[in-house]
Amino acid sequence: MAQDAVRYKVIVIGGSAGSLDTILKIIADASMTNNIFYIVIIHRKTSAESVLTDLLASQTTLKVREVEDKDAILPGYVYICPADYHLLVEDQNTFSLDSSEKIYYSRPSIDVTFESVAEVFGDSTIGILLSGANADGAKGLSKIKQAGGYTIVQNPLTADVDYMPKQAIELFKPDAVLNGDKMSALLKNLSA
Repeated sequence: MAQDAVRYKVIVIGGSAGSLDTILKIIADASMTNNIFYIVIIHRKTSAESVLTDLLASQTTLKVREVEDKDAILPGYVYICPADYHLLVEDQNTFSLDSSEKIYYSRPSIDVTFESVAEVFGDSTIGILLSGANADGAKGLSKIKQAGGYTIVQNPLTADVDYMPKQAIELFKPDAVLNGDKMSALLKNLSA
């Protein structure tokens, strides 16, 4: 794995119902190595006041920010997809937000972000799909795999809601299927 370590620039994490605890664990163990940044996409209500940024910021020494349209992409950050927008990467330097139709009843869509990251960052991507109640993320994660990125799916047996990870496993063979508490160790190896 050491020969591949320097190539990763982005770790993109998608989840829905039951994914927050695993996301918090991954972010708590995250460190800035090799110019990596993180993108977090979580299905969440649009009407609620979001405390997600503060919650994640309390778990890490990395900078945490909710993305605004045309934000610059910088290493050492955890970027959070805002509620009610699809998050895309325009190029290796810039994000964009989109309010087009919902996918799998969700905006943000994990698929949209995963596919966009795969297109721009290709084999420099680590994609992670966690617990959730719909199929969003499976197709996008397969695009990351097709682009040469590394793909991780939460073990459905340990997911609070197993439908989302099961959909990915049925669609393609991810590089790793892991319990949520085992992901940080693998990420440290991949990004060391």
